[in-house]
Amino acid sequence: MVSQKITVTNKSGLHLRPAGELSKIAATCKSNITLVKGEKSVNPKSVLILMSGGIKCGDEIVVECDGENEEQDLKTIIDAISSGLGE
Repeated sequence: MVSQKITVTNKSGLHLRPAGELSKIAATCKSNITLVKGEKSVNPKSVLILMSGGIKCGDEIVVECDGENEEQDLKTIIDAISSGLGE
């Protein structure tokens, strides 16, 4: 398993549109992916579960990837969040 911390910089956090984008990207990954914010863990492959995480601008989250392609999948998710997910 690999993991990395990142701060969400989207002005409105992971609301529907960026959550949808992240879910599409995560769905292409082969690894099991978890976003951890405090005590809450969510699977970003489901937009509804991702939105239930209540991830807002400025929140520090940990992206965890475990599986066949974990290093590349971690980079893919970190790059997507860093890019602002289209916003």
